[in-house]
Amino acid sequence: MDTKELLKKVRKIEIKTRRLSDHLFGGEYHSTFKGRGMTFSEVRQYQFGDDVRNIDWNVTARYNEPFVKVFEEERELTLMLLVDISGSEFFGSTPQFKNEIITEIAATLAFSALQNNDKIGLALFTDQIELYIPPKKGKSHVLRIIRELIEFEPKSKKTNISNALEFLSNVMKKKAISFMISDFITEENYESALKIAAKKHDLTGIRIYDQREEHIPNLGVVLAEDEETGESVLVDTTSKKVRNSYAKYYLEKVKFYQETFQKSGAGTMSCRVDESYVKKLLGYFKNRA
Repeated sequence: MDTKELLKKVRKIEIKTRRLSDHLFGGEYHSTFKGRGMTFSEVRQYQFGDDVRNIDWNVTARYNEPFVKVFEEERELTLMLLVDISGSEFFGSTPQFKNEIITEIAATLAFSALQNNDKIGLALFTDQIELYIPPKKGKSHVLRIIRELIEFEPKSKKTNISNALEFLSNVMKKKAISFMISDFITEENYESALKIAAKKHDLTGIRIYDQREEHIPNLGVVLAEDEETGESVLVDTTSKKVRNSYAKYYLEKVKFYQETFQKSGAGTMSCRVDESYVKKLLGYFKNRA
């Protein structure tokens, strides 16, 4: 992609997603996440009306009278975007591929954070961390993130969710608002890494999928290629057993994603490529506020 074409694409996404974040998501993002980050300030004597959950029992025992912890709201938060750029994201049965929707969602979240003067960081991952952009503020920084989302070419086509979650836990020392955007179709068990990351950060998994991934249509004998491994195999889609077996496999992966994220205390959101991610994000923010 030449520079002129890249800048045109960046500008197109900026216009669309910035408008959405300014008019729709700015207030929702603020009400959902502002005030979630709290830092310890001091202890003082308990006063009528104080939340008993903030009692500092060690100090209370020492002085034989109740003391409470006082917290200050963190005015500056950090948004971390973990974006799956493996081979399976470059698929679509509609005018837009999954990776294009992923780029728009990531850009919308980034501009929402920018509007609140928060830092934004990005990690592009496959089965390795392909690119890491440390969190910073500013419009030029957000535009760089969008450029990378559009033009970055990964070295690998495979997926490793655990590796990305472990990277988040290691690289971000303070609590961050983190969104992992992927189709979450993988053979691995990422439950352990997820528990650690979700305990440390405010983490949400956004699952992007195409309707053609849910079921195999009856198309006769077709040559199917795995985008991540490059393996090709003949599939008899006239077989009901084959179609049912695939549908079961797919549902198991989706169920694992939903249950594992929820058990870990992380948020979940699923969006089909032909659905309005605007409505999905708004609904998610409102439910969390």
